[in-house]
Amino acid sequence: MKAKQILILAAALAVSACAGAKGSAAVEAVKQSDTITVTGKYLADPMKVTVVAPTSYFAPGDTAHYPVVYLLNGHGGNYRNWGRIVSLDSFANEFGCIIVCPSGMNSWYWDSPVNPGMQMESFIIKELIPYIDSNYRTRADRMGRAITGFSMGGHGGLWLGIRHSDIFGSAGSTSGGVNIIPFPTRWNMPNMLGAYESNKERWEAHTVKNLVDSLKPGQINIIFDCGTEDFFYKVNCDLDAALNARKIPHVFITSPGAHNGAYWSKSIYPQLQFFRDKWTGK
Repeated sequence: MKAKQILILAAALAVSACAGAKGSAAVEAVKQSDTITVTGKYLADPMKVTVVAPTSYFAPGDTAHYPVVYLLNGHGGNYRNWGRIVSLDSFANEFGCIIVCPSGMNSWYWDSPVNPGMQMESFIIKELIPYIDSNYRTRADRMGRAITGFSMGGHGGLWLGIRHSDIFGSAGSTSGGVNIIPFPTRWNMPNMLGAYESNKERWEAHTVKNLVDSLKPGQINIIFDCGTEDFFYKVNCDLDAALNARKIPHVFITSPGAHNGAYWSKSIYPQLQFFRDKWTGK
């Protein structure tokens, strides 16, 4: 029995030293993923958040500070969504980063002008990010932070990234609702902004496409994509055209795919590669 226990211990230690493709096995020895609850004055309800660190973070004597990727979920989802689409543990290992998945709460990641208890933009910028930086060994500078997401979260990734390029060095979107104007009754947006017909200026001011004129070349690293069968395909192509017209450097990727997890499980990988290249200075 003692010999068997020694073999089991040796196997566990070997697993804990592995990274990359072996990251999923390392979960048995190191709990990479945690669910935390963050409260603050900008949201009426506490927020549950998934935080995933690479196995190297837990190695004895490791004092490294890690870049952080904020992954935002779509409408109707929460902090669990990304973990159901991809292996966050494996991604954290492969890209050597901490991954943070907040709960979007159908907010579109705005500070709602009509709902005082849903000031999501302020919560993420003023409360969530400082909490993560205070409680984890993060690389707490703009080039060590990236933000992206799918669908509503894609809008949120570019909305927050562009508006807070002092906080984020890179921003992305996959299948993002990057122009909300063609969808005035959909996905809880009237509850956040008020009815479109009586609040047109507000709606125009709260869509990513209309942030382009505020951008300067090189202000932030931008990558976004959309599947050619996606109902957001046209608005993403329009965003690409607007950025080109302003001569704003960016990466725009299109490929066959619809608005679903099968597409996002593949589309997120090039974005993580892009972010890693930026935080490593490539």
